[in-house]
Amino acid sequence: MIHPTAVVDPDAELGREVTVGPYAVIGPGVQIGDGTRIGPHAVVFGPTTIGRDNRIYQFASIGDDPQDKKYAGESTRLEIGDRNTIREFCTLNRGTAQDEGVTRIGNDNWIMAYVHVAHDCVVGNDCVLANNTTLAGHVKVGDFVVLGGFAGVHQYCRIGVHAFLAMFSGVTRDVPAYCMVAGQPAVPKGVNAEGLKRRGFDQDQIRNIRNAYRTLYRSGLKLEQALAQIESEASGRPEIGEFAASIRASTRSVVR
Repeated sequence: MIHPTAVVDPDAELGREVTVGPYAVIGPGVQIGDGTRIGPHAVVFGPTTIGRDNRIYQFASIGDDPQDKKYAGESTRLEIGDRNTIREFCTLNRGTAQDEGVTRIGNDNWIMAYVHVAHDCVVGNDCVLANNTTLAGHVKVGDFVVLGGFAGVHQYCRIGVHAFLAMFSGVTRDVPAYCMVAGQPAVPKGVNAEGLKRRGFDQDQIRNIRNAYRTLYRSGLKLEQALAQIESEASGRPEIGEFAASIRASTRSVVR
């Protein structure tokens, strides 16, 4: 399953039925789970752990040094889960000692061509990162997030679960759960209702989220006042609790 032109370091650990394409390079400290396919000319450096049944396409650069001038050769990691699709020319870098030392990609993500995931980012599960999406260092992306083509996220920003970033969005502050944003800088444009329907949210849950969104963005209340009101309505409504928690966790303030 390893093409004769591929270069696989003896220190690399490959699971069962792993495929390594022509001229691919697998460096030391790399662990690849069962059934994962590495495309032609892809390069995987370590320490990097890749789970099961991933598809990494040609010319991707996985697990190389972080693009951070403070990086001084410390041992840091990249961890990729299961069943991810990573398309052509993606660059996924390891972490830095200034954070937890690890960049993490979850499961079942669709990462399209030319995407850059910088050092110390955390990407959840079932996300879509469209072509040329760029995550700066230390970005946190929740589950079921969609990032449109050429969207860019400033370092240390947080993107809440089920959020939607429109094409060319420039995110400089945190995006609460369920919200759609667009523009440069990105501003809120409503609730990602269509995405929520596709993921099984019922009409009552979506209505509750819309009411919470109106409290945050259209009530005229200051942020802390709006958040207190939203939290007071979260009992028995976990979707509202998630919305409130994503705002409470913000360290850069939320898009307004």
